[in-house]
Amino acid sequence: MSTISVSRMIQAPAAHVWRLFTDLHHRSAWLSTVDHVEVITGGDLRAGSVWRETRHMPDGARVTEEFRVEECDEGVRLVVSSPGIGADYRMTYTFTPVEEGRHRGDTVVTAVQVGTPLAARGRLIALFLGGLAAVVSEGALRHDLHDLERAARRQLIEFT
Repeated sequence: MSTISVSRMIQAPAAHVWRLFTDLHHRSAWLSTVDHVEVITGGDLRAGSVWRETRHMPDGARVTEEFRVEECDEGVRLVVSSPGIGADYRMTYTFTPVEEGRHRGDTVVTAVQVGTPLAARGRLIALFLGGLAAVVSEGALRHDLHDLERAARRQLIEFT
């Protein structure tokens, strides 16, 4: 099992960041590595919601991943799972409003990804490629949070 955690301060209110992050129909508009999002379940985002994202990777490959919402504490916490090749992944996103200091009104978004290898083959792959996979996954999470910050700030400027 491997765990990766990244955080980013976003200069926007938590409710705004949450709405942007959980609007599945518009994810490809702000996530620069996502080419297409297919929402499988209808209605509001909630436990049980499922969608697929097609991303382009740094090497030019395209990968489609399926995500399922395991927990949804609106405005505060979102837990999603995704079956991978040789491992299952669980990502927990928390949206913490900054209530004091010079960043008051901003939001700290933290993403924690836990990868659990499947069967002996997955554990063997994790043993040999675990460090590389962790670096790649951490970079992807950081990139997604950077895109989220950029989109949240751009929207606030457009609406003011």
